[in-house]
Amino acid sequence: MEPLIACKDVSLGYENREVANGINLEVYPGDYLCIVGENGSGKSTLVKGLIGLIRPLKGQILVDPSLREESIGYLPQQTEAQKDFPATVYEVVLSGCLKRRGFLPFYSRKEKLLAEKNMEKLGIGEIAKQCYRELSGGQKQRVLLARALCATDKLLILDEPVTGLDPSAMTEMYQLIRKLNEEDHVAIIMVSHDIMNILSQAKTILHLKQQPLFYGTVSDYKKSEVSMRFLGGEENSGND
Repeated sequence: MEPLIACKDVSLGYENREVANGINLEVYPGDYLCIVGENGSGKSTLVKGLIGLIRPLKGQILVDPSLREESIGYLPQQTEAQKDFPATVYEVVLSGCLKRRGFLPFYSRKEKLLAEKNMEKLGIGEIAKQCYRELSGGQKQRVLLARALCATDKLLILDEPVTGLDPSAMTEMYQLIRKLNEEDHVAIIMVSHDIMNILSQAKTILHLKQQPLFYGTVSDYKKSEVSMRFLGGEENSGND
């Protein structure tokens, strides 16, 4: 089985200044990888590399050909502008089909059905006509997750998907992501600072501090010195 996405001795950065280096990883169908690390450790830079926004300074990021055709489902950190987006739930979700549409001026019936299917899957079918900016934080994240699924049902990259959510909405979001992973076999790559919850969700951990400090299973991570230092508070997590 070929990986959906793989990093081979990858270095990433801007204007030839390295932010993260020595990254090796492979993500296969059904994997659930969580990327953790302190402020400025290179997490967001790695995500930009994985979705093709920046090219590696060294090494290779290899993407399965099927993902090149359909794109990668991406849920970014929300900005204030995104939270106030003046569109209906249906319009936001359907926009995830943009790359599928190519140069055609209108969405196809197949794409519209896909958007409706993903809204139902994430429990937002009944609010399809509501304005996105009027929704709660948890509802907005469900909408954006449905939008990401319209790009592909093979690999989702989620950047801090529970930030700003209340405990109930956070729990629901984790349950949705885990259901997509376990029942629909969608591979997940998630950046998160919510390490205690992530240890009960993910299968694999990549701990970055410019270079990988740890890459392996959750069970091995729990026993590692890196985990003990991180969970003990010697490193302070934060956004890149």
